[in-house]
Amino acid sequence: MLLNQIHKGIIECGTDEAGRGCLSGPVTAAAVILPQDFESDLLDDSKKLSRKRRYELRTLIEEQALDYHVSHVMMGEIDRINILQASILAMHQAIDGLKLRPEHIAVDGNKFNPYPDIKSTTVIKGDGKYLHIAAASILAKTYRDDYMAAIALEHPEYGWEQNQGYPTKKHRAAIKKYGATPYHRVSFKLLPD
Repeated sequence: MLLNQIHKGIIECGTDEAGRGCLSGPVTAAAVILPQDFESDLLDDSKKLSRKRRYELRTLIEEQALDYHVSHVMMGEIDRINILQASILAMHQAIDGLKLRPEHIAVDGNKFNPYPDIKSTTVIKGDGKYLHIAAASILAKTYRDDYMAAIALEHPEYGWEQNQGYPTKKHRAAIKKYGATPYHRVSFKLLPD
């Protein structure tokens, strides 16, 4: 079972992102503050859950979280500042969007830029260790999936509603045939040599 938070007795948010390895679409981050007594045996790293379970848990998280916010950083910004900085920016923006100010930030991964006036701790594979980071991973993933499904209606040939912009064979074949769209990240290697 996942732990509730790193520091007990304070307002702590968990944050995580989705979509770093994609060829198209935004990188999306969420910040989540759960109640101190929040418990769930179902909550886990979003990558370990089925799509159906992720959406069920999203409803639970949104109903029970003390606060949450989701932020997208778009393709042009990813190309301008690089994917790592865009991921961190998305997490900062998600924290900025919280109405409840956290006293500590728990970050999935090992890279994070200091957030103004709030201490943070990076946790490798944190989405499989802490409930609030797992909750953030689920919100980031489902909101990004929703975005990709919406833009897939504009460009059905790329299969984004299924591959979410990841470099699958079908996605790369479509890029080869139809070229890149404004939703593609031009700083990424869209096609193998």
